[in-house]
Amino acid sequence: MAPTLYLIPTTLGEINLNCCIPHHVIEITRSLTYFIVEDVRTARRYLSKLRMPLPINELNFYELNEHTKAEDLQSLLQPLLEGNNVGLMSEAGVPAVADPGKDVVHIAHQKGIKVVPLVGPSSILLAVMASGLNGQNFAFNGYLPIKEQERIQRIRLLENRSIQERQAQVFIEAPYRNTKLLEAFLASCNDTTMLCIAANLTIKSEWIQCHPITYWKKRKPDINKKPCVFIIQG
Repeated sequence: MAPTLYLIPTTLGEINLNCCIPHHVIEITRSLTYFIVEDVRTARRYLSKLRMPLPINELNFYELNEHTKAEDLQSLLQPLLEGNNVGLMSEAGVPAVADPGKDVVHIAHQKGIKVVPLVGPSSILLAVMASGLNGQNFAFNGYLPIKEQERIQRIRLLENRSIQERQAQVFIEAPYRNTKLLEAFLASCNDTTMLCIAANLTIKSEWIQCHPITYWKKRKPDINKKPCVFIIQG
């Protein structure tokens, strides 16, 4: 068989693997010895839960994150070029979506390497599913600008697009900046615009609510340092 780059989903938090990772995904992951990962320590901890047949110290890890230089990307695929299957893993959830793994996937396609995405939890799709907003026409915008004025301008632009195109707008943020992002939505959006906040998806403390901006102005939730997905639709 041709060497394959497997896109391996991981859990979104501390949860029983069987609740969200299919058995066949676990079996494929356990068959691999080469991994491209966002953080080696996190990857080793996750793989330990899978009870890998080989000791963790005998597995091969190649780190890919925001610090990886463009000229080093090609070398990450060397095990594949030598005939080995490789697993690509993100810190949490599915790789290559809002994740530096996309660059490796792009190069793999250029080199004719087989790419196989595996089934697992995606916080973005789970949030859209649970929002009650437009699941037929939505846009994932990733992270908004950090500077306040640029952020507000971008929110207003995307809110207008959501009104004109009936399109739900999806965002993520670093958990420690959640409160500031919520404040930006409250300061920028129309009172009637719907805002969905989906926090701690798939774990026991999961919390999902969707209400107009005017509701959130009176009932600000404590979402500081909690992984969240935000969706607006005017």
